[in-house]
Amino acid sequence: MVSFSQLTYAQRGKEHPHPLARELFAVMERKRSNLSVAADVATKAELLALADRVGPYVCVLKTHIDVIADFDADLVAQLQTLAEKHDFLIFEDRTSAALGNPVKLQYGGGVYRIADWAHITNCHVIPGEGIIQGLAEVGAPKGRGLLLLAEMSTKGMLATGAYTDKNVEMAVANDFVIGFIGSRRFTEERDLITMTPGVGLHASGDALGQQYRTPEMIVTENGSDIIIVGRGIYGPGKDVAAEAQRYRDAGWAAYENRLK
Repeated sequence: MVSFSQLTYAQRGKEHPHPLARELFAVMERKRSNLSVAADVATKAELLALADRVGPYVCVLKTHIDVIADFDADLVAQLQTLAEKHDFLIFEDRTSAALGNPVKLQYGGGVYRIADWAHITNCHVIPGEGIIQGLAEVGAPKGRGLLLLAEMSTKGMLATGAYTDKNVEMAVANDFVIGFIGSRRFTEERDLITMTPGVGLHASGDALGQQYRTPEMIVTENGSDIIIVGRGIYGPGKDVAAEAQRYRDAGWAAYENRLK
């Protein structure tokens, strides 16, 4: 059997049973991009400006909506408009880890109403499989998808070994799950997308334990599908559009090298 990582995104999209995964692969092919930008900013104006500047180069914009100090419904409306304008999906990095019923309320209601506008969200499976079921009850009817946090990119992370294996087992068994946050391809039992944070053009780290790996390490060697980049694109003194284009090109080149 040929590994899913040896197939093109177009081939995987054509065969994938989940409509959102098919849409994501189609976006990646249209834009020749496997880049997601982590929009870790604190105001509405910053988020919208960043989304507009990186939008032409990304397949997914990753948000942390609960850190936006001046959040309002207009922010969501403008973000959706930008997603349509630039042809990208929105991933709200909620990292849910509560019991199924509270998670349903957080995902479908409250101030943010995440399921109404975020194509993708994610969760830890520490509470057990009920958290997936709770999120699916809200998100599946809306055509949304879920990523499981199988690994993290920080030094000393505890998501390893048997815990990671349990993530894979749950993902294979639950159709609402479209993939993982992690550093590699985890299974060939079904086609699950891996998105990898902590990617830089040069391997390094920071004072808070973040470990950066290159696109070649993550995509070509490890078989991951989408690179997630934050400060490497919009840190102090950066030309945001130029850096986004540079990371997009590096990620796509790593993908093409994987197929050779």
